Amino acid sequence: MALRGYKVIEFAGLAPGPFCGMILRDHGASVIRVDKPFTPPNIDSLGRGKRSLVVDFKKPASSQILTKLCSNADVLIDPFRPGVMEKFNLGPSELCKMNPKLIYARMTGFGQNGHYSKMAGHDINYISVSGVLSALGGKKPQAPINLMGDFAGGGLICALGICLALLERHMSGKGQVIDANMVEGSAYVSSWLWTTRSESFPIPLWPNPRGKNGLDGGAHFYQTYETKDGKFMAVGAIEPQFYEAFLKGMGLTNDEYPQDLNASETHERCAKIFLTKTQEEWCKVFDLTDACVTPVVPIEEAHKHPHNAHKQSFLQKDGNIVPIPAPRLSRTPAEPLLRDPFPGEHTQEILLEAGFKDCEIQSFIKEKTVYWEPVKSSL
Repeated sequence: MALRGYKVIEFAGLAPGPFCGMILRDHGASVIRVDKPFTPPNIDSLGRGKRSLVVDFKKPASSQILTKLCSNADVLIDPFRPGVMEKFNLGPSELCKMNPKLIYARMTGFGQNGHYSKMAGHDINYISVSGVLSALGGKKPQAPINLMGDFAGGGLICALGICLALLERHMSGKGQVIDANMVEGSAYVSSWLWTTRSESFPIPLWPNPRGKNGLDGGAHFYQTYETKDGKFMAVGAIEPQFYEAFLKGMGLTNDEYPQDLNASETHERCAKIFLTKTQEEWCKVFDLTDACVTPVVPIEEAHKHPHNAHKQSFLQKDGNIVPIPAPRLSRTPAEPLLRDPFPGEHTQEILLEAGFKDCEIQSFIKEKTVYWEPVKSSL
């Protein structure tokens, strides 16, 4: 696997940090998740293949333990607000001085500095400040659940930063600090929105208010339609030749229903036609054509769709279906280990690997600096 041999210390958090760590683990890195005491099992649901060490940060010896762990790590993932790690003497000024090759990735909402840097927030707040939320939705801005900030602009961008820093380290031999924040990350993921709004862009893509443009729900040829059985079809017939194929499948002609962005009558006509057939019947009409019409597959059934089933795009984890890692690499493919660790499951073996003696570990356990659940590991 591409990241085999790299050691990652991930301080437990929610959403973006665990997703970042999961990406690295899926592609071969050894990821130790540092959990807090009494953390509910599988709270982040993105811990597959990681090992868990439970440390109580309030205990004096915790800093000694975590510093030693980071002394030979390649990557540290910090999901806390600015200044939290410094309170425990685990900031980059301390750890990077001790381990100059360390990649110290700081995953926050607003960044390490700035007007909002110390303020609490969630995905919707970060993408609202980034400007992206203003372009999403209909009559009012609508967040695409927490996919844009937490995962696209957060965890994925942080993983990219880590891989870039590891690549550069091969040349310089030095680590560095990464400021991966969801305001800038979600804006960067959405760069196309800025470039296509420029007056110099040859085709005006956003001439109308939000929700009334070609790609945001305003066009009948880039839209979803309900079918006879209460399911939906997705239409993305943008280019003229694809629009022609779409009209042909609908039994319409371009003379009657031209590709007009503001053709509300055409939208209504298409909606009525889609209600005359079931989703399966429409798939028989449009599958393997260039009409750019596909079924809206329910998330719980995505693994059964013929395309996904053929490519084996999903796998089973703890009784649930989850996506395989992407992208696919030809020589060093990802090999995701499926089970999430129990909090504290690997505490003892991690500390032994770090060089602590058994008597020291037992003392840590007795003092409740660390917690160990003696569960047989399947990793």
